[in-house]
Amino acid sequence: MSSSGESYPPSRFSTLPPSSADDDLALPGEAHSFSTSRSRRVIAVGGGRGGVGKATLAVNLGVYFAQLGRDVIIIDTDAYSPGLHAALGIEAPPLVTREDIEEGKAEPIATTVPGLRLVPTAYDPMTATPLRPSRAAYWMKMIQELDVDYVIVSLGAATGSSTLDLFLHADVGICVTTPEPLAVEHSYRFCRALYQRTLRRALMKERFKVRLVEKVAASLPALATPRDFIMEVKRFDEGVASLAAAQLPRVTPHLVVSQTRHRSDLELGPAMSAVSQRFLGISLDYLGHIEHDDAVWLTARRRQPLLIDSPTSKSARNLERVARRILALLAARDSRPAEAHARALAAAAKGAAPATLYEALGLARTAADDEIRRAYKRQREIYREGSLPVVSVLSPAVLQKEQARIEEAHDTLLDPVRRRAYDLSTYPDDPRTPLGPARAENAAAAELAMLQAELAREINAETQFSGALLRKVRESQGVELTDISQRTKISLAHLQAIENESMGDLPASVYVQGFIQEIAKYLRLDPAQVAKTYMRRLREISAGTRAKQHG
Repeated sequence: MSSSGESYPPSRFSTLPPSSADDDLALPGEAHSFSTSRSRRVIAVGGGRGGVGKATLAVNLGVYFAQLGRDVIIIDTDAYSPGLHAALGIEAPPLVTREDIEEGKAEPIATTVPGLRLVPTAYDPMTATPLRPSRAAYWMKMIQELDVDYVIVSLGAATGSSTLDLFLHADVGICVTTPEPLAVEHSYRFCRALYQRTLRRALMKERFKVRLVEKVAASLPALATPRDFIMEVKRFDEGVASLAAAQLPRVTPHLVVSQTRHRSDLELGPAMSAVSQRFLGISLDYLGHIEHDDAVWLTARRRQPLLIDSPTSKSARNLERVARRILALLAARDSRPAEAHARALAAAAKGAAPATLYEALGLARTAADDEIRRAYKRQREIYREGSLPVVSVLSPAVLQKEQARIEEAHDTLLDPVRRRAYDLSTYPDDPRTPLGPARAENAAAAELAMLQAELAREINAETQFSGALLRKVRESQGVELTDISQRTKISLAHLQAIENESMGDLPASVYVQGFIQEIAKYLRLDPAQVAKTYMRRLREISAGTRAKQHG
């Protein structure tokens, strides 16, 4: 592996002999652990190239958790481009050197946000001691000794060994990308590098096996995936291939797509997740998107966190949802750790090629014709020429093969006779039993489960409905505002105004009441109760506004 400033090549799997730094660290989830009696959680933000919004995400996650009353520390480990102090309005952070970290002198400093502290890194190559690849061990030692609820580790854009180790040892590691080819390529490159690093740690005391792995890696063509690598290793040594395959479920990065502008950008995250699982064999769990918003750079110029300076902006709401999904994901892992690991192993064991035409379109066997058409359209968009989700992953030949597979699935499954014949040949034991893909245990599913549990306690005959509660009900059902707009014909602007309780953007009360009833029906709520309590709330808000104006 390389030192901190180097990057791994995207097309080959280089597993170099272990360095002295390798002996300081254990495999993820083994000897080293970040857990304490306080149930500290470590969240690492990295991956991707510079400028995609990693620092913004790291800072505002810290703010969100601190606003929940938690004790939070953000660690800026990006030695070559530190900047979190500026995002938090800190003018001159103290210099933190390697010696400070080794000797335990890197003390967190207070910020203007109650409950949030920062460990800055102000590395100056002209005066400070040069950094070593093994510095991850010192950061980990420091993290283990922190008595806090959450530690947010900002890693920067590097893919060196220390960066990868910190990412792999976190409870949740987040890769940030943007809807552009270079950023997507860097994200996939980071996923490959994570796998390389994990495999290297597993083989660090097996010199002869390392040489075999290097030989195989050198023989692979461009765009080789971890699964390509494993299949090639299997030709020489099945034991090493089995060990290499066992490392795939250890690599579980999460994805945030930043700076989204168009509706098509919102599909990038789920598409990248599908492509990564399908071809790399790496589960890239999608956490959410952050819209392109002038509020982001305006707050950056004012040297304030977005959730403090502009908490009602679109991007702030996106960040809050990402944070909620992280909390839900951590809660789900705490309750079902063994089952989640078993599912990861099962997913890693599957072959790269889809077993059925249904899986080629991402469908269950019970899918109706309209579902098949929608899935076909979605898959065609993902695997078209020049598509962002397949950048640096699929060669032209593989892309053409996948396109042909999608066309075959479409033509076969929409023809009743051919579909029946296909089901009989594919499921000879019981062709009538509907089978569908197992539900993925990801952040979105965990968030839905958490919201549904909360709403089961909140909603009763006495519940007073607000815009925020309606949004929570909608999100708990996985429904987007555009879905409600298409069904009810209520404009998207009015739906947003209802959830935000923006009085100035709402029409006359008689229309609002009708809109609320239609929304309640769509969300399977009591229309009378929702309309009555929401309209009462609007009247109270209006009366309070008038009182302030005349006060």
